[in-house]
Amino acid sequence: MSQIKNAQLRYRIIDRAIRNNFNPFPSKKDLRQACEEALYGEGMGENICDSTIEKDLFAMRMEHDAPIKYSKRERGYFYEDDTYSIDNIPLSEDDVDAIRFATKTLMQFKDINMFKQFGFAIDKIFDRVHISNDPLEQSIDNKVQFETVPETIGTEFLPLLLKAIKEKTIVEFVYTSFITEKPKARMVVPLLLKEYRNRWYLISFNLSKKKITTFGLDRISDLVITENYHIDTIEFDPNIYFKHSIGITSYETTPEKIEFKIDKIGAKYIESQPFHISQTLIKSGKNRNTYGIEVLVSEELKRLLLSYGNQIEVIKPKSLRTQLMNEIISMNELYN
Repeated sequence: MSQIKNAQLRYRIIDRAIRNNFNPFPSKKDLRQACEEALYGEGMGENICDSTIEKDLFAMRMEHDAPIKYSKRERGYFYEDDTYSIDNIPLSEDDVDAIRFATKTLMQFKDINMFKQFGFAIDKIFDRVHISNDPLEQSIDNKVQFETVPETIGTEFLPLLLKAIKEKTIVEFVYTSFITEKPKARMVVPLLLKEYRNRWYLISFNLSKKKITTFGLDRISDLVITENYHIDTIEFDPNIYFKHSIGITSYETTPEKIEFKIDKIGAKYIESQPFHISQTLIKSGKNRNTYGIEVLVSEELKRLLLSYGNQIEVIKPKSLRTQLMNEIISMNELYN
């Protein structure tokens, strides 16, 4: 990629770093590392020097009227106008070409195992770029509306945790459970980052409990990447660990064979988007079809089944049927 296109990409990375409310007043070193990690996948300082960042900041001020100021008190950079964003500036044809090149590159990798969980997001980027010459053109939204999601708390930890996973580094953080609502210090070995319904989760080896534990990134605070490494082998295969899961929950229990009936309209939905890879059609009836899945019984599963209302009826196992019946009775009491 040309130096000009590289510079334009750095401007946007710097802009995002300065506007990051979770890490305000980034230093020159912070900006350099952000650019290196985004463009080269590491922040060791071998590809971008401080003088490059200084030139970028100057160019952003002169070419894009960026209100960049330096705070001596905070020892970092900020925008004097906190509503400013370089993203609001129209892209040049070179910028659009660079984005198109990047999306085509992403499309080549979307079916590789490591990137499969991001395939849907890559498709959306590709579609957006190829609908218009300017993928940031706001008038597109009047003709084609993409699904939008609210900003998720905790995503700022993704680069740090990914690096910790690669290097098998022990991390420390404070975690506040939705159930106890009490913050508690944790020390874990990160193993996997997994997204489910627009929330990010960290699958890790809990050093105090000596077992695999899941933490929601939106409930993590005070994250610290220690200088300690976990050298012992941890038996963990995400494909096996989540093989029988729906959602993020996984237990060390035996999966159960679930059998349910669903009306013809609901059947079309679950045929196009199956509940689970194990889903099979047991019987096609006149008004309802019968399906089977083999999964762990979890809150995610129950919420999924209940979301279809009176279109669906769980037949087996009896224990799950009873649980759902009790939920329905409670709901009925609320509405009565």
